[in-house]
Amino acid sequence: MADHKPELNEVPDGHNYDGIQEYDNPIPGWWSWIFVATIIFTPVYIIWFHAPGMDRNLLAQYDRAYAANLEQQFGEIGELLPDAETVMRFIDDDKWLAVGRATFQTHCVSCHGAAGEGASGVNLTDNVYKNVTNVAQIADVIANGAAGGAMPPWKTKLHPNAVVLTASYVASLRDTNAPGGRQPEGVEIPPWSAE
Repeated sequence: MADHKPELNEVPDGHNYDGIQEYDNPIPGWWSWIFVATIIFTPVYIIWFHAPGMDRNLLAQYDRAYAANLEQQFGEIGELLPDAETVMRFIDDDKWLAVGRATFQTHCVSCHGAAGEGASGVNLTDNVYKNVTNVAQIADVIANGAAGGAMPPWKTKLHPNAVVLTASYVASLRDTNAPGGRQPEGVEIPPWSAE
């Protein structure tokens, strides 16, 4: 029987196309087992890392490491009082103001904007304040919230020193007049003082 060459329009038979033999080889067993293992592992992974109330994900690990680092740093300055003198003391201290800035950037930018210009929250870069008449009240507003819950209380989520240092950072934003700032809300108050 001579080799048959298919015509141009002729449908090839079996698994032979243009003289190339195609073999129907099964997928290797190890490949199939990896596929089965990923299907079995997926629900375990989701339950272990993403179940509600569990804090095993990367964000929770970061928060724990960040808190531990702050506790070590705060050992250096002791327990800070949320009074005007303490808030004013850290306005010009770049090292500790950076901690306040980091806390602000982590928790406050969604409402107050990256530069404090105000998004859904008030503008912190002008001289007009809604819930504050002196610099010590900034720490009080951060700790206890304001505006009937529009500004949430942070005293249960932040270390007391972080509250004071964030208040110092917010106080340092005054008169920076960030571009694109929200319209002033509240009353213009005198410059900050340590009394």
